[in-house]
Amino acid sequence: MQWDLITNIILITSIVTLAVFAVLGLYQWISRKSIKKVDRELRWMPLPLLIMTVVYFVFDKLIVLNTRPDGSGEPSFPSTHVMVVSTIFFAITLILPKYVKSKAVRVVLELIMFIGISLTCAGRVLANKHWPADVIGALAFAFVISEIYYQIIKRKKSKK
Repeated sequence: MQWDLITNIILITSIVTLAVFAVLGLYQWISRKSIKKVDRELRWMPLPLLIMTVVYFVFDKLIVLNTRPDGSGEPSFPSTHVMVVSTIFFAITLILPKYVKSKAVRVVLELIMFIGISLTCAGRVLANKHWPADVIGALAFAFVISEIYYQIIKRKKSKK
């Protein structure tokens, strides 16, 4: 099996899925004529992406903990594929109830995202691109990043 190809397809799929929500946010911004009137969930969606980019930069350029098992010498911790796919899918799972009213459809979408994350995790190790610790680290970062996003979007507006 071509695990590298499969994980690349899942990565692209997660980014395209995120783009759907970005377009929805842009539509709200244009139609509502104010960024403040865009749904809080969509307005804050760039935050997890920004944090993820910082984490990537730190571990790819500043602190190289280990290199890939394929001998390429490239930094491998954390797995970027796993971190991106997991962060995007975790964040989308948090906001799905607001945008998908059917519980059955939500369950199917969440299952698809879970399968995507699982295949990406396994696939990066099976493709000999990452060590299991790289995948576990990426999942941990994705979880923490998504939790930060969740804490921000669940806050109630404070009255002035």
